[in-house]
Amino acid sequence: MAERETQVVERVPKQLFAGGTWRDARSGAVFKVEDPSTGSVLCEVADAGTEDGFAALDAAVAAQPSWAKHAPRERGEILRRAYELLMQRQDDLALLMTLEMGKPFAEAKGEIAYAADFLRWFSEEAVRIEGGYSLSPNGQARFLIMRQPVGPSMLITPWNFPMAMGTRKIGPAIAAGCTMVLKPAQQTPLSALALADILREAGLPEGVLSVLPTSDAGGVTEPLLRDGRIRKVSFTGSTGVGRKLLEQSADQVLRTSMELGGNAPFLVFDDADLDAAVEGAMQAKMRNIGEACTAANRLYVQSGVATEFARKLSERMGALKLGRGTEDGVQVGPLIDAKAREKVQSLVDDAVGRGARVLVGGSAGDGDGYFYRPTVLADVPQSSELSTTEIFGPVAPIISFDTEDEALAAANDTEYGLVSYLYTRDLNRALRVSEALETGMVGLNQGIVSNPAAPFGGVKHSGLGREGGTVGIEEFLETKYIGVGGV
Repeated sequence: MAERETQVVERVPKQLFAGGTWRDARSGAVFKVEDPSTGSVLCEVADAGTEDGFAALDAAVAAQPSWAKHAPRERGEILRRAYELLMQRQDDLALLMTLEMGKPFAEAKGEIAYAADFLRWFSEEAVRIEGGYSLSPNGQARFLIMRQPVGPSMLITPWNFPMAMGTRKIGPAIAAGCTMVLKPAQQTPLSALALADILREAGLPEGVLSVLPTSDAGGVTEPLLRDGRIRKVSFTGSTGVGRKLLEQSADQVLRTSMELGGNAPFLVFDDADLDAAVEGAMQAKMRNIGEACTAANRLYVQSGVATEFARKLSERMGALKLGRGTEDGVQVGPLIDAKAREKVQSLVDDAVGRGARVLVGGSAGDGDGYFYRPTVLADVPQSSELSTTEIFGPVAPIISFDTEDEALAAANDTEYGLVSYLYTRDLNRALRVSEALETGMVGLNQGIVSNPAAPFGGVKHSGLGREGGTVGIEEFLETKYIGVGGV
């Protein structure tokens, strides 16, 4: 296995990808990529600076006119070929992701399939960009409506889904005819570099996509956003960083789409199928080791079933195998770094200090790497930091409630509004509560909502715009109206 790990890492380009070529950073700088399961260095990659950013932007601007005229069918075929290459190399790409991010191999393999599906979905959407033609109300003119690409776009992706968050942005941008500059997260640049190489192999023209790994995100992105030639920014990450990007984007009045933080409530009513609710909680909480904006952050369980739910969930969480994601049978890998683990421990300590009980877990794992044991807490007070802070780790805090109104008030008592989950067998309650929850998505009797064919996004401080579904391509299109007179 060690030999294969080395081979997989060695095959990935370690340079910047700009203007269709691989090259070193202008400064010659590099930064280290770490394996979070061991704390050891996997490799070094080129560290982009401001000059590299402008070189990538120059390439995107130069390529935009011809790329916008590229036949939609061929844009779709490029995406389709890239989809097939991802699926052919699924095992190697999954291993690469496990090494740089930590998630278990089986889950990483699932992400590659999920990521590939965005390319397949938008390959089909490329030929379905529609306009309109109609007569004016007074009959004196014609309205011609057309859709055109927004133009050069800045894409900024997070470390927790390093391949899928790339394809979720790149797919619609390619389909719409936009050129792109992609800045992947510093912790996980290898998946993005591997994706760029696959798109190059699939026939993406020079300059359409550049990838800039960097240890200085602000130093690279801010000058480009203020330059005036970037016309769109798509970001997935924390709400704090999203606010800064919105401020920077305001100068040039950029189109923005933001998928930001979450604080997902998971509601279980006493008429729910309890086993199904526990299974849904496992999916919603433990997907990606809990390091997901869609992760169930607060589990509100009606008093009549709270004890039984906590017992069943604790049994499931306590049975999960913790370890390096490359090992057989491992279900929970490490957190991304030491800072992330320290944050999780601090949140658990705060809750326990306020009266919460640890039913299982509650401490860091043994040995090297940034492991934290799957944890269930009962009797968590609403005043705890866990109730207001995105955990981003394998901790399930259970808070009991008595009435539907009480549950809704607690669920909506947050600045975030990405996703919520609801378990009940009462149809009227299901519809009533789903409508009242202040989130962009609701998982009704299911623990996973993400799907390339569905619109993903939130409200309030969880973001702007939607990704995926039939509306995902809209973020990269402008509407132009041509008034035709004298007809």
